[in-house]
Amino acid sequence: MWKQIILSVLILPAFLIGCTSTPKEVSSPFIQVKNGQFIRNGQPYYYIGANFWYGAILASEGTGGNRERLHGELDSLKAIGVDNLRILVGSDGKRGVPTKVEPTLQEAPGIYNDTILAGLDYLLAEMEKRDMLAVLYLNNSWEWSGGYSQYLAWARGDKAPVPAVDGWPAFMNYVKEFVVSDSAQALFANHVKYILTRTNRYTHRKYTDDPTIMSWQIGNEPRAFASDSIHKAAFAEWMSKTSSLIRSLDPNHLISTGSEGKHGCEEDIALFEKVHADTNIDYMNIHIWPYNWGWAPKDSLQENLEKACTNTQAYINEHLNIAKKYQKPLVLEEFGYPRDSFQFGKNISTHARDGYYKCIFDLIVEHARNQSLLAGCNFWGWGGLAVPSSEHVFWQPGDDYTGDPAQEEQGLNSVFASDSSTISLIHTANKALLHKSETSSK
Repeated sequence: MWKQIILSVLILPAFLIGCTSTPKEVSSPFIQVKNGQFIRNGQPYYYIGANFWYGAILASEGTGGNRERLHGELDSLKAIGVDNLRILVGSDGKRGVPTKVEPTLQEAPGIYNDTILAGLDYLLAEMEKRDMLAVLYLNNSWEWSGGYSQYLAWARGDKAPVPAVDGWPAFMNYVKEFVVSDSAQALFANHVKYILTRTNRYTHRKYTDDPTIMSWQIGNEPRAFASDSIHKAAFAEWMSKTSSLIRSLDPNHLISTGSEGKHGCEEDIALFEKVHADTNIDYMNIHIWPYNWGWAPKDSLQENLEKACTNTQAYINEHLNIAKKYQKPLVLEEFGYPRDSFQFGKNISTHARDGYYKCIFDLIVEHARNQSLLAGCNFWGWGGLAVPSSEHVFWQPGDDYTGDPAQEEQGLNSVFASDSSTISLIHTANKALLHKSETSSK
């Protein structure tokens, strides 16, 4: 049994003005933000990471768990330079709901599946061994892990519409009431307190003292789900209250929103700015989905690649303007592109996807070279060693977890370990980032 002692440090005076390289900061065990950059071990930190939403389930010893596979996945990711993983803390609600991830973590308000909690503990312990960082998101605006709609259903004592059954309009009309429901928000606040005050059973370290965690994230793609001023104002207020709660519980870690950007703010860039100007929000997030957003239809993925890249650059620049105003890093923490011909098997080529990934990676490397505010990205998502079912397209209990949640075709956006051309791109880009980091430290 041991406790890590966190030493208070003073930042060195900036006496190195005029030097060609970035002045070294006094090292902190935690990722920090200084002058619009992430700082890790005293040096600017830029990264190409992955979404690994199912990590805590895979790390468990119960249903869905496979620690041998987990070790292989983490080793494979580390081997290609991926040291930053964005992970779902856990899903909410009863099992057996169409398209919901199973097994769930919070089965009823305050009732937790300890097996999944042990999985999260174990995952963080294994990531620490490999010098990897976790971005942990605490909620979800979508049905595939319960999230908003589940907390609202608990508070109201009813059932949330299921998009696959009841349609998206019914779901969104229902879930928009979360941001104006004090009782639903109180249930989520209790969840935040429960998770942040945990002690890892394997490392015996409090989560708040664990530098393996880079950031607490309020949710996955939080939205107001309504364009009227009442719901948008309530959404911004809830985000502010939640970030304040997290800060009160944990002064060590960064806080982020999980936002898609303007697209997740009812196309209101001013709402995005209002949410991310909050002093408790340390950096900004955006997501980009060319197929989902109509930039690259399924029958012309290769033909629309250039358009997708152009629109991506414009979307990033629009949000970079706000990041510059507040001197906060910007992370493209979700992006994906379907496999060729919109087919899903592991044997299907990824030429169009590779082209899109290269657009993104080149931008990250360029910004690292210039030490500017586009600080990293997390592709969606890591499928690794998974073998999707050959008998059905959508996930069913007992199937391997891929990068695609249960509501999406398995293999649609997943990067498998066998996708050699994509793996090579990721590895090459991360080596370029490592070279830039080593150069800047000299």
